[in-house]
Amino acid sequence: MDATERHLRLLTETIEAVNSTLDLDEVLSLVASKVAAALEADACFVYLYDDRAGELVLRATHGTRVEEMTRTPRMRPGEGITGVAAAGREPIMIAEKAHLDPRFKAFQNLPEDEYESILAVPILAREKLAGALNVRTRAPRAFSPAEVDLLLAIAAQVAQTIEHAKLYREARRRVGELEALARISEAVSESLYLEESLEAIVKTTMDAVGATGAALVLEDGKIAWPEGRPGEYAVRLPLRWKRRQIGELVCDRDTPFTDEDRALLGSIAHHAAVALEHGRAVMRGVLAQEIHHRVKNNLQTVASLLRLQARSAESVNPRKALDDSVNRILAIAAVHEVLTEHRDDDVELAELVDRLRAMLVQGLGAAKQIETELQPVSLAGNRATALALVFSELFQNALEHGGATVRIELARRNGDVLLAISDNGTGLDGGRDGTGLSIVRALVRDELQGSLQFEDDGGLRAEVVFPR
Repeated sequence: MDATERHLRLLTETIEAVNSTLDLDEVLSLVASKVAAALEADACFVYLYDDRAGELVLRATHGTRVEEMTRTPRMRPGEGITGVAAAGREPIMIAEKAHLDPRFKAFQNLPEDEYESILAVPILAREKLAGALNVRTRAPRAFSPAEVDLLLAIAAQVAQTIEHAKLYREARRRVGELEALARISEAVSESLYLEESLEAIVKTTMDAVGATGAALVLEDGKIAWPEGRPGEYAVRLPLRWKRRQIGELVCDRDTPFTDEDRALLGSIAHHAAVALEHGRAVMRGVLAQEIHHRVKNNLQTVASLLRLQARSAESVNPRKALDDSVNRILAIAAVHEVLTEHRDDDVELAELVDRLRAMLVQGLGAAKQIETELQPVSLAGNRATALALVFSELFQNALEHGGATVRIELARRNGDVLLAISDNGTGLDGGRDGTGLSIVRALVRDELQGSLQFEDDGGLRAEVVFPR
């Protein structure tokens, strides 16, 4: 087999090899090994041209491992023998002592000075510089014109393969970006809970750009959802809604962020701003609906209490009846106030009872000794309203008609809640069949599903027990 036929076969094999994949790193690795084999060289170095940096960057080798280098070799076109070939768009061949050539450029941890010869050619894609490659031999060697033409032919084909691989990599990157944005859009549209949306955004952000950590920082400085750990490099992008900044997307990783990364993070930040405002709007709507519902129920309760007071067969002082109604309305308002302050569906009964105690003592101007023993107990808002009315009626009766000392107890007992009000007095206002106690009995029975008992033993003790 003559040299021409052998070169043609090697060219065909090299082209088939580099066209067998669209993965850029795999393409460059195949180029280095196949070119070295085709020209029976000891080493091959493949550089790609970085348009943004204006540098040739070593991306693949045969004979030396790139990943073992402490720093990736870079050079501008015109630097070094390979850089001169790239800048001049012409091959350069030096048969021996290439490291003594004045154009030679040494790189740390790249032992090019152990090679005698070099053949360097540019990689051109439609006359545009795409990179450069060289082959080296340890023994002096003058590459023939046919071998130079072979390397130029391989470089021309490699240029097209590199362009295709770049397009494939860009397409995969874009698909990854669209998938990430689709996952974020799905999380934003499906979840009614703001925390779930924010969590999905942060985790998707980390996956999309290979981040070590990410977080959403709200406009008040609160970190809404931190994930991962800090990195050597960080980027912060504003969350904007209708020309107003409502927070920041912070992302960390151990390698620098590219322009493509920043563009993707900018899109994610936009989605995050939409999610944040969407979640807030939903919460405002839910909160408004809940407030309207509570107000409606409370007004209905007030109306029912007033009707019951009006239908009472008792002979009651109108002023006393009005004061009792006011205290009942204030008890309902206290529950509403606690729910609004804590923005929760449950009420801490100890806090509620203590508020009602202070309100009634001040309102009635009662100069009595009040003892309290209140354990922490939480109760749903609608049942807390019933309990507030029950407590107000019983406590007001103790203040007005009981002895000098009044004791309030709130405790948990075998899965039930115990509320007890006792005093060292002797009676009940209007006996045990008055309007106030009728309200108490109805609320305990119907709303709390509990029981009401009175004990007369050295004073009066009213005890309400109901399941939590």
